[in-house]
Amino acid sequence: MKKPNHTTSDNISQNPSASSKITFPPRKIRKLTTITPITKIAEIPVATAISTNSDNSPKIFKPLTFKGEVDIALRHLRDKDPLLATLIDAHRPPTFESSRSPFLSLAKSILYQQLAYKAAKSIYTRFVALFNGEDNILPDAVLAVSPQQLREIGVSYRKASYLRDLAEKYTDGILSDESIVEMDDVTMFKMLTSVKGIGAWSVHMFMIFSLHKPDVLPVGDLGVRKGQQVLYGLKELPGALKMEEVCEKWKPYRSVGSWYMWRLMEAKGVLPNVAKAAVTSVEAA
Repeated sequence: MKKPNHTTSDNISQNPSASSKITFPPRKIRKLTTITPITKIAEIPVATAISTNSDNSPKIFKPLTFKGEVDIALRHLRDKDPLLATLIDAHRPPTFESSRSPFLSLAKSILYQQLAYKAAKSIYTRFVALFNGEDNILPDAVLAVSPQQLREIGVSYRKASYLRDLAEKYTDGILSDESIVEMDDVTMFKMLTSVKGIGAWSVHMFMIFSLHKPDVLPVGDLGVRKGQQVLYGLKELPGALKMEEVCEKWKPYRSVGSWYMWRLMEAKGVLPNVAKAAVTSVEAA
């Protein structure tokens, strides 16, 4: 499954001169059986990432890897959105597959931030080799590696500190693969964005491509925003509120609708002829 190619992510600033001075003191690792609450959580527009029932409780949907779920999603989107239907007919159906653990997926997302795909892939390959395989990339193992060792394979000191923060939250019992999978979307958003270096965009990508959640709208993703602007003939690049409005009809399969926005932008924003005619008529009206 090809993810959208981003050279930047989450607007994380870097200062090489400052990050080069970061050092990590020795630390005693504790393993806890309960999840420790986080006291300082950033205010995030989590409503853009989930669907809720009328009583404000989260709706529960099957993951997109569940047999037949993508077909159900496509039927729903075709029925609710004729313009999107033209893209669905013009492109292959989406696939959502990943065998990586949540911890490894999050670590990989940190390594890929703010890098071109080719450079990020090269660093990740060396990162995997450092641990002798993906199966060995575990929180304790990450904490046992020094910042200098990571720097030698191309990981910045700042990103090394992000990886360490993620690993520490695992070894402290704040996060675990099991707890992440069981969290509702609101809690997951708050917990994961408490990790240094993981912002809203990274969580959205994690929810779609690692956990295969069906109803995620990545409002900060430029490809999805541009795709909606082209598909619906919008005069301006839509912001979060406009995206929510436009994509209301996609629920509860906004992840799949977003997938087709990426395909549209991969096609240089060229719409199928049927969609072009529809957009023209809307603009004329």
